[in-house]
Amino acid sequence: MRFVVVAHRCTETNEALAAAAEASGVAAAVLPPRDALRILEPGDVALGRLDVREGLDGIESGTQELERMTVAGVEVLNRPTALVAAHDKLLTARALRLAGLPHPHTWLIAEGMPAPAPELPLVLKPRFGSWGRDVVLCRTAADLDEALENAALLGWFREHGALAQELVQPLGWDLRVVVVGGRVVGAARRIAAPGEWRTNVALGGRSEPVAPPPLARALALSAAAAIRGDLVGVDLMPTRSGYVISEVNGAVDFHPYYALDFEDVFAEAVLELLRTARDRRALELVGA
Repeated sequence: MRFVVVAHRCTETNEALAAAAEASGVAAAVLPPRDALRILEPGDVALGRLDVREGLDGIESGTQELERMTVAGVEVLNRPTALVAAHDKLLTARALRLAGLPHPHTWLIAEGMPAPAPELPLVLKPRFGSWGRDVVLCRTAADLDEALENAALLGWFREHGALAQELVQPLGWDLRVVVVGGRVVGAARRIAAPGEWRTNVALGGRSEPVAPPPLARALALSAAAAIRGDLVGVDLMPTRSGYVISEVNGAVDFHPYYALDFEDVFAEAVLELLRTARDRRALELVGA
């Protein structure tokens, strides 16, 4: 059996997952979709880690290859439907709402569509986004008008429009919880940089290990289940009464210090992924 992380980027997380699989005795690699499709066979495992494109105008190429792997008998984890549901924040909002989970009210603003009347203050963001880029806090109507004028010049807005989301009052930190195979394997508290309301490390924030409380764990597990993700990161914003699910990340980056009750978070993640693949394969054989 082979274990391939299907991704266009050899990030530290992708390489650590492949190394953990190798250490467990499984041949592993990080490969782009076409190469993975060429070498993988029935019974092998492919972990879809396609990310958002640099231009924030959609998902990286490779969903068709993941679909073809599934048809060919490869056990694909983070299947295309899950990746799309995670990276498309409008679909994320719909999936979480259908599951009855706490998530900011979300409106789509796009050219040629009736203009909604979202309540202020709000956050304007790309429909496909990452790294905190082009995310704007709008407290007044003038802020929103200016943000929309600026967004109208960007390719991602012309392609997909923007999302306006209800503002959850920033408290300077949030939680990122890593869920693998229906189990929480890691977590960290992300702390915003001084003078910054966003907690993204790419914007100068920092993260530190944390043991998430039971409510945070339960919400993260429910969010992962709502989009049917096999390895995802769930971002939770604290409120006075608990947490609100901010985003679900289908290509989440995490680090060794995310480990909770075990020594190696990547080894634990791979263990859960391989278990998930075996269980899924067994169910498919029974169904056949």
